[in-house]
Amino acid sequence: MTQGAKVAIFRDLIFLKEKTDTRRPSLNPSELPKAYEFRGVEDKWYRFWEEQGLFKPRLDEKRPRFSIVIPPPNVTGSLHIGHALNNTIQDILVRYKRMDGYDTLWVPGTDHAGIATQNVVERQLAKEGLSRHDLGRQKFLERVWQWKEQYGNRIIEQLKRLGCSCDWSRLRFTMDEGLSRAVREVFCRLYEEGLIYRGDYIINWCPRCLTALADIEVEFEAVKGRLWYIRYPLARGEGAIVVATTRPETMLGDTAVAVSPEDPRYRHLIGQKLRLPVLGREIPIIADEAVDPEFGTGAVKVTPAHDFNDFEIAQRHGLPAIKVIDDHGRMTEAAGPYAGLDRYQCREKLVADLKKDGFLEKEEAHEHMVGHCYRCKTVVEPLLSKQWFIKIRPLATPATAAVEYEQTRIIPPMWLNTYFDWMRNIRDWCISRQIWWGHRIPAWECQECHEIIVARQDPSTCPHCGSSHLLQEDDVLDTWFSSALWPFSTLGWPEKTEDLRLFYPTSVLVTSFDILFFWVARMMMMGIHFMGTIPFRDVYLHALIRDEKGQKMSKSRGNVIDPLVMMEKYGTDAFRFTLAALAAQGRDIRLSEARIEGYRHFINKLWNASRFVLLNLKDFRPRELSPEELSLSAAWILSRLERLKAQVREALDTYEFDQAALAIYHFFWHEFCDWYLEMSKDPLAQEGPEREEAQNVLLTVLETSLRLLHPFCPFVTEELWHYLPQKEGSIMVAPYPRPNADFLNATAEEKIERLKAVITAIRGIRADCGIHPSAKITVILKSEREEYRRLFESFSQTIKTLARVETLELWETGERPAGAAAAILEEVEIFVPLEGLVDVATEINKLENQRQKTLKELERSEKKLSNPNFLSRAPQEVVNKERERVAALKEKIARLERNISLLKEAGV
Repeated sequence: MTQGAKVAIFRDLIFLKEKTDTRRPSLNPSELPKAYEFRGVEDKWYRFWEEQGLFKPRLDEKRPRFSIVIPPPNVTGSLHIGHALNNTIQDILVRYKRMDGYDTLWVPGTDHAGIATQNVVERQLAKEGLSRHDLGRQKFLERVWQWKEQYGNRIIEQLKRLGCSCDWSRLRFTMDEGLSRAVREVFCRLYEEGLIYRGDYIINWCPRCLTALADIEVEFEAVKGRLWYIRYPLARGEGAIVVATTRPETMLGDTAVAVSPEDPRYRHLIGQKLRLPVLGREIPIIADEAVDPEFGTGAVKVTPAHDFNDFEIAQRHGLPAIKVIDDHGRMTEAAGPYAGLDRYQCREKLVADLKKDGFLEKEEAHEHMVGHCYRCKTVVEPLLSKQWFIKIRPLATPATAAVEYEQTRIIPPMWLNTYFDWMRNIRDWCISRQIWWGHRIPAWECQECHEIIVARQDPSTCPHCGSSHLLQEDDVLDTWFSSALWPFSTLGWPEKTEDLRLFYPTSVLVTSFDILFFWVARMMMMGIHFMGTIPFRDVYLHALIRDEKGQKMSKSRGNVIDPLVMMEKYGTDAFRFTLAALAAQGRDIRLSEARIEGYRHFINKLWNASRFVLLNLKDFRPRELSPEELSLSAAWILSRLERLKAQVREALDTYEFDQAALAIYHFFWHEFCDWYLEMSKDPLAQEGPEREEAQNVLLTVLETSLRLLHPFCPFVTEELWHYLPQKEGSIMVAPYPRPNADFLNATAEEKIERLKAVITAIRGIRADCGIHPSAKITVILKSEREEYRRLFESFSQTIKTLARVETLELWETGERPAGAAAAILEEVEIFVPLEGLVDVATEINKLENQRQKTLKELERSEKKLSNPNFLSRAPQEVVNKERERVAALKEKIARLERNISLLKEAGV
């Protein structure tokens, strides 16, 4: 073993101070409070980190680099459970990489949230009896900026409360000066490249927000509606074609009826005319491959101004488009006698008229998917409108290839097909929005020659005719347009900044799967197009957080868990650790307050164990820990520690946050606290080398555990760090533990695992036989292997303490004593004489009564599960819970039967 390897753990004990002056006097271990009070600790250390500039990158060329851009929360937002999960995961990665020697940059920022923010301010104005039109555009925008300055940073302060170690000196906003310049530059370049155009096209329109929506801003929900079958009579001769529709009001804008060219029912009618019911307008019967002859009657109405598929059919056949519904969801003059009616009022009156005039053949209940605005939930209306679009396919193709060839990885890979399906079937992106808050489109129309001018600087005259009479486009850009530039615009593009050179492409994007299309795909497209390379190497998509029953959290259900309330109640560390421990890839998280409370106990365990270690460091002297000179228990715990380091690193590197958190939890609570702390008490009570070794091992394991845990629980680990001897500076820049194979010791692990199995088996006998917890017992350990007997002898005090044993006997041979309960392990038999400890007959009778009671419960549950009505009518989670109950009852019965058998075998 090299000298360097020999002192590896000792070196970790002595904190390698960074160049940044983060010194803070160590606290006196004897003054460590009995209980951890997080309320005073969290604010103290967050201020310390900020004051010391520890969140900023060093801009050191020699260091490897790691960068993340935050998914910018809306300025209207308040920290919700999704934000908490997303930012906790990012902070874990950033703190891990920072400790591991990377020059880290986490860029924070907020999104101007065009529609949402405008709605908030308009509601304020409404309370004053005003509208934005009363103020005018300029005054209204001033009012929005005032609101933003007053409330827009609320969520930033809440992210700090969560412990996020962002570089706040680089805080960005999607409408700050630099990002606004980037947005304008991108728009102009895309326009110059022929990728942005203005045209009449069918778009999604929200009659409530009065703006266009992108396809992915429409949320489809199953709605129980009606299907109306309407007779369209032939214009000449007898007969009619029956068309089924869920939206009869749109028929007023029909310009054709389409059938399949292969449908024999209608082939002879192709080219003839129909008379549109009510309005009497003649419309043609056309043939189009898009019509499915198996759906409905096999004939479909074509309403180009109000249906996406119909618009495309109309384009192929040169059909006119008649707009019969306006921006407010009311019928236009083209709707004839229904002009001015709300679209649903029109539907009701039109259906009555169709029925009265004999055009309605039938109607039936029909469940179908209906699009709703993702902001206000109003039913979206497809409308023909003049809008600005991006020709998206030229941008989507390289972004698709980047993921195909793994230049960017999507994790977990279950989302790959979803990404590919959307990218390969993508439609042009409608980027104009009919609101005032946002990046106003940098396009002007000359009022003299009608030339369209797109410019980086506001033009004063028309370059075509010289007129100064220019009118700027009223619309603003889709909010997602500016956020699509986020990975490079936040780093200073279009300037060639040092940040851009050092930290682009970013290392990883952490976001929710539900904005894979809204944001991730668009950043991929824009990043590759303008930077020539991918915006991030990895995309980690985390799941949704649901309640403990698996239901989506919502205010209406009353099952929302407020992160701010949980942090105030249980502390930020407990809350963060809970989120990490539940963040399994590809599975939605089921969260309850009870889980957070449970991990609060873990924080308390960490504190209490630290207090035990620190209070046992009297006369502590740092000592080299050599693998060859360690006692068995020390060799075991240090070997387990090495395995933990490797396991946690691998889990973090592969985004298995739950595995990393649970590995630390299991090691610290169950191996360190439950076992090694107890094993250390005997040597700590002695003087000399044994005590020194125990002290150094305890401190090594504690401080290494604190460093491993710091990314998950930053506050409590920082507080404890300053109580450790010989520590200076912040744990935040201490080296993240690296495995040292020299301390791996499989033999020590095997022996201590055997010892643990024996103690666990003795405890099991006590529990199974109903031996009183305070009763001292005699235990006989029989093994023909001398090494096992020596092991049990050397740890006899540990066995006695942990299993509450008064007398321990070690046998090489011998028969099972009469009246003794027994457990058999590999090459070890355990006997516990029960005489005087247990009334066997009474205990058997008690267990038998429990067994009979449990059998009846099992019978009831199995009967419920065999009932078809229960299986078909009960919610799935209720059925699953009942199945879990059956499994638990069967396990309980098996355990009771084992215990009864054990007592009968003892036969006292």
